[in-house]
Amino acid sequence: MAQIKFRTGSIGDGLPVYVIAEIGINHNGSLETAKKMIDGAVEAGCNAVKFQKRTPEICVPKDQWNIERDTPWGRMTYIAYRHKVEFDQAGYAEIDAYCREKGIDWLASCWDEPAVDFLEQFNPPLYKAASASLTDVELLKKMKSTGKPLIISTGMSTLEEIVTAVDAIGTDQLMIAHSTSSYPCPNEELNLRMIHTLKQRYPAVPIGYSGHETGLAPSIAAAVMGATFIERHITLDRAMWGTDQAASVEMVGLRRLVKDIRDIEIAMGDGIKRVYESEVSSRKKLRRVRSLSEGASSSI
Repeated sequence: MAQIKFRTGSIGDGLPVYVIAEIGINHNGSLETAKKMIDGAVEAGCNAVKFQKRTPEICVPKDQWNIERDTPWGRMTYIAYRHKVEFDQAGYAEIDAYCREKGIDWLASCWDEPAVDFLEQFNPPLYKAASASLTDVELLKKMKSTGKPLIISTGMSTLEEIVTAVDAIGTDQLMIAHSTSSYPCPNEELNLRMIHTLKQRYPAVPIGYSGHETGLAPSIAAAVMGATFIERHITLDRAMWGTDQAASVEMVGLRRLVKDIRDIEIAMGDGIKRVYESEVSSRKKLRRVRSLSEGASSSI
């Protein structure tokens, strides 16, 4: 049974689904917005919120630095925009304190090696590698070198690329998220049966799902199919500015998603057939022919 323990909890088969509310950069650089989203995740019953951390000078190709674009803060260069949506040390210190106060885990996907060093000062319980980073083996190794569990996401990747990444970093302290990197993703490209494919290929690795669809049903189906963790982008309003907003879940939907997942976990049961106390009266009232266990006579 694939399970991983970490500082604040556990993820794996036979355990409650670990629900990650992906804030990403949907906060648009506002700590106030980020806190409202954390509040929403806490109210919904999520286990964690997740951010994204980049060093813009490393992650943005130099030929794109000075390309101008329209933003909520006016027209500015792309490199200036990337800095605008990055929280600094003081910002993450405030997020760290706020999440501790609210009793919810927080983590981040690191897009470059200095981002890992930056996040380590806050001692996150887990790390996440974005789908775009699956082939960046040195970055994956950097996150694993912290000794913390690592989730790798598999959108925009071939099976061969997944195997190459896993072979390079090993399965110890590893979790894999099935994903399709389309925002929003049409249902016909979600391919949820990949959850089973990954479970069969890596039976010792907790397998989860990172969804970018517009509805809730596929994420709920992923829980039924055995996803040990589920990640969904969240937003205060899908009409907000930003490329990830349209594929995000608003707070009402997030509450419904977590509730449905928890209801499903209860409803799944243990697979052992039994007559429940609630059935006894119906059994006595409605059965015309009693079984041997009910005391029916038999000539055998």
